[in-house]
Amino acid sequence: MQGVPQPTREEVLKLPRVHISTHPVMAHKMTALRNKHTSSAEFYQLVKEVGALLAYEATAHLALEPWEIDTPLERTTGYRLAGGIGITPILRAGLGLAEGFREVIPDAQVWHLGLKRDERTLQAMEYYNQLPHKVDLQICYAVDPMLATGGSAIDAVNILKRKGIKRISYVGIIAAPYGLLKLSQAHPDIDIYIAVLDEKLNDYGYIVPGLGDAGDRQFGTF
Repeated sequence: MQGVPQPTREEVLKLPRVHISTHPVMAHKMTALRNKHTSSAEFYQLVKEVGALLAYEATAHLALEPWEIDTPLERTTGYRLAGGIGITPILRAGLGLAEGFREVIPDAQVWHLGLKRDERTLQAMEYYNQLPHKVDLQICYAVDPMLATGGSAIDAVNILKRKGIKRISYVGIIAAPYGLLKLSQAHPDIDIYIAVLDEKLNDYGYIVPGLGDAGDRQFGTF
């Protein structure tokens, strides 16, 4: 990223369809998540907990349909989600976030997508794609902890759109202004949910202050 112009936080804070959490519990958990002394087991649990919090925020506007049930006392009409929910974790770092989502929506479909960043060009390369042949969803969430240069997120949304999915949201933990701007420009029709917006990318394309490599920290592969 050396020599590449980067937007400031202030320049991207008012982007349309971008949602940055302001929940105090999120801020509390993010501090523990960033701490370099947090163990891998604790880190993975925190990613799941943050994923569950983000799931509540990202699902706030889902469509419902009436559903009749019998309570212990009488018959009544409640609601259920109108249509299936898909979760696409970008391997492997997105797995913890997907688990957090499944704690909120246990019957969500999980589709796995492997995208690896070329450390020389910083571009995303697809190496694994386990998406279903038939798609019947209300919405699909592409989940990945770090929105750095935006390459993986943009490619993931491109792949989901080619599957014919009409409504897509991106969910991440930390974003850099550069990646947030690039994703918003490439896909202005999707909602973007993140826990926190950081300052910038360093010369190697890593978010700072960030939290390090989210995949390595979740799975202990340092």
